Amino acid sequence: MKNNWGILILLLVSLSSFSQEFINKKFESKELRSTRDLKIYLPEGYQKDSINNYPLAIIIDGEHLFDTYVASSKLFSMTDKAPKQIVVGIQINKTREEDTYFDENTYQLTGGNVKFLRFIKNEILPFMEGSYRTSPFISIIGQGSSVNLVTQFLNEKPPIFNAYIAINPLFAPNITAKTMSFQVDKFEKEDNTFYLYINDAPFFSKEKKKPLPELKTYLSSISAKNFHFKYDEMNSESYISSLGEAIPRAMDKIFETYGSITTKEFEEKIKALEPSDAIAYLENKYLDIDFLFGSNLGIREKDIFIIEDVIIDKEDGDYLRNFGEMILNVYPRSHIGDYYVGLYFEKKGKMSLALESYRSGYDKMSNSDPNKSLFYTNIERVSGR
Repeated sequence: MKNNWGILILLLVSLSSFSQEFINKKFESKELRSTRDLKIYLPEGYQKDSINNYPLAIIIDGEHLFDTYVASSKLFSMTDKAPKQIVVGIQINKTREEDTYFDENTYQLTGGNVKFLRFIKNEILPFMEGSYRTSPFISIIGQGSSVNLVTQFLNEKPPIFNAYIAINPLFAPNITAKTMSFQVDKFEKEDNTFYLYINDAPFFSKEKKKPLPELKTYLSSISAKNFHFKYDEMNSESYISSLGEAIPRAMDKIFETYGSITTKEFEEKIKALEPSDAIAYLENKYLDIDFLFGSNLGIREKDIFIIEDVIIDKEDGDYLRNFGEMILNVYPRSHIGDYYVGLYFEKKGKMSLALESYRSGYDKMSNSDPNKSLFYTNIERVSGR
């Protein structure tokens, strides 16, 4: 499966090179007093869609990460695992040392590091938000030495990023003490959701691995419910293969709330709920998706069906009407909401009202719908009672 994933990523990378969705830009930076090369990706359909907003991903190491990140974002959106994203890659091959290398004597940020951080915060971020339809969900991604800049943004008050992705990290030796000084549990006071992803791999040198256990221990101890930390011990044997593995695994984590309800999510978070709470959970899930990611999905039908047993089986189906009316608000032309309202009235012995709802749902169904004759059995059942 891992090999198939890599092939898909490589295929999408090659296809992306022929796309017209890429913009190369020379950016005149006042903070850096130099011109920087940016590569910007706009997702398919962006120009035709004047309504939706898209999460923004800022990639510090554009040469190494941009193409793989874009390919992964395409695959995730194609499979409905994540929203489409706007991606900007900052090229740093010629300025990597000045921009990202920490002081080897003090382990502190250099003047060049500080300027580069201001460049991202005061110039790149406002430029992207002002030029493109970005949603409030923003990710910052780096690899190697640039991960020290990624984690430095944890110190911002209020936070300016939702997701912090540190790939193949070359952290300063004092990274744990520095991160502790940022008081990461402060995120709990924010009405938002945050993610931090860090990977490990067998090919890391002893020097690279040395600060990781202590950092992992500290970050794993943070109790803030809205701060989600993933320390990913991967099996990649080389730097190149690790990029194709770490990026989608990071996306899997940071967009975990976007996808449809999984069996694990149902078992752990929904199954034990009372019907009213299950309905609220479903509504809040999609409100969060809309707010964070700018994706007005309505509610996926599969998510409606996965929680219906909770609504039907508990409290004698008393919340079926609420469930159906919620669905009708989202999908007024769908028969599904009418079905649940009809089932509510049928369970309460109010057959005329049940018949009215079932007929309303039946009339909405296309003659080509293979389920139309099956739905009609609801009408037949209550008509004879």
